[in-house]
Amino acid sequence: MRQGRRDGFREFAAGRSGHLYRSACLLASGDTHLAEDLVQETLGRMYLMWGRISRIDNPAAYAQTVLVRAFLTHQRRRSAGERPVGEFPEQFTGPGAAAAGGADPALRLTLLEALGRLAPKDRAVLVLRYWEDRSVEETADAMNVSSAAVRTRTSRALARLREQLGGNLAEFAGL
Repeated sequence: MRQGRRDGFREFAAGRSGHLYRSACLLASGDTHLAEDLVQETLGRMYLMWGRISRIDNPAAYAQTVLVRAFLTHQRRRSAGERPVGEFPEQFTGPGAAAAGGADPALRLTLLEALGRLAPKDRAVLVLRYWEDRSVEETADAMNVSSAAVRTRTSRALARLREQLGGNLAEFAGL
């Protein structure tokens, strides 16, 4: 029975780790080392509670919630302003590279940089709402806040992004 649970967890981890990593990269503003740490922490926490996973309706969504909470905890623990590198690499291979399918790398870098300048909770709400395509209620549950707080934070975070990007997102999206 124990071996079956371990195999079930291995299958879950193998299937979800790529998606968790992409989300973690967005949360960490392209810091791939931090993203790897967040995914490892998330999978470690999931493994500890894997025996009780049958009580959870959607383990994948729960793992995303664990990831966001691990990120927010990390941001409270450390100085969020420090980054191991001062500049983005010329060839970006982060989370948006494959998803963008050959889109402008400068756009990806600009958006990651703008996300990185947001407060951690603002970044988390935008990633959950627009990258993970979660509802307001699901986002509120993941962040352990009210639905009204999610709506307010989303509105303010988008306004800050517009400020940073010059107020015209269509220009960056090529519309």
